[in-house]
Amino acid sequence: MRVAVLFGGVSGEHAVSCVSGAAVCDNINPDKYEVYKVGITKKGRWLLYPGGTEAMRDGGWDTCADCVPAFISPDTTTRGLVLNHEGTFDTVKLDMVFPVLHGHGGEDGTVQGLLELAGIPYVGCGVLSSALCMDKSYANQIFDAHGIPHTPWMTVDRDEVDDMDGLLFRMGEKLKFPVFAKPAAAGSSLGVTKARNADELKTAVRIALAHGQKVLLEQGVDGHEVECAVIGNASPHASLPGEVVSCHEIYDYEAKYESGDASKLLIPAPLPPEKLDEVRAMALRAYKACGCRGLARVDFFVEKATGRVLLSELNTMPGFTPISMYAKLLAHGGISFTDMIDRLILYATECFEG
Repeated sequence: MRVAVLFGGVSGEHAVSCVSGAAVCDNINPDKYEVYKVGITKKGRWLLYPGGTEAMRDGGWDTCADCVPAFISPDTTTRGLVLNHEGTFDTVKLDMVFPVLHGHGGEDGTVQGLLELAGIPYVGCGVLSSALCMDKSYANQIFDAHGIPHTPWMTVDRDEVDDMDGLLFRMGEKLKFPVFAKPAAAGSSLGVTKARNADELKTAVRIALAHGQKVLLEQGVDGHEVECAVIGNASPHASLPGEVVSCHEIYDYEAKYESGDASKLLIPAPLPPEKLDEVRAMALRAYKACGCRGLARVDFFVEKATGRVLLSELNTMPGFTPISMYAKLLAHGGISFTDMIDRLILYATECFEG
């Protein structure tokens, strides 16, 4: 089977995607799959990359002299890559695409739409669920409609920033300090800031707006940060939840990817068995409510004072870096990284054939 692994991309999560893509390439079974590594530069150029995964991790892959300009054709008669050899074009038929892309331009339904037009099966959620879960404000509306409890929230548009009095009045009806400001449509905790007062809130909103046009404000919760891996289609499986113990006050981008082993991942989360079961059940509810397929990581807070489980967000293409929780949670349950890839490709095939 010919599988194209897409990595990189134009979002602020480019570097994380390169590391995740390298992990997939290193762990995919070479006896079952012929892998084509297709990188997308920060400026949006697509290149067939023939080199090793170390350059993907250190960011130098796109300087490889043997890279070939390439793109996926939306023409269903092509069903594969079009390669540009200095003006001479040829094609490579593909059986499957694994879009290991995080953030806008990859995880938000755009690449999924291209692959639907091309008629090529792909790993992960479809167009609608990808787009829905990318924008947390819309995902939260779905959770509300399905009665899934989550952290209290509200949205802030760019044009509201200058009217801080109006914003504080509106916030006072729903939230109280401390609150977290985050981009409504970004991942990897980019642009997430804690605000304890009005001055910090204004700064936090501006930081979040550097990553998009809309900001999500969420109530601060004194709780365990818990994550659950979900895998499958119509009858998905939810892993035992794990807890993130951040080296920072919040589990931000630096704490996730730049702090080495300072942040800890506890698997399973140190919670009572009935609470772990509640988290798993809620993860499956959220997964199905958003129409997910293939895979997703679902994040929660479990309040320390009350034990109440609150959904935080759902990520349709979780990271596969050495410190990422998703693969670790599945491995704890006996699903190795290589087995996980096999399953994800099988689920994608089922969706296309179905």
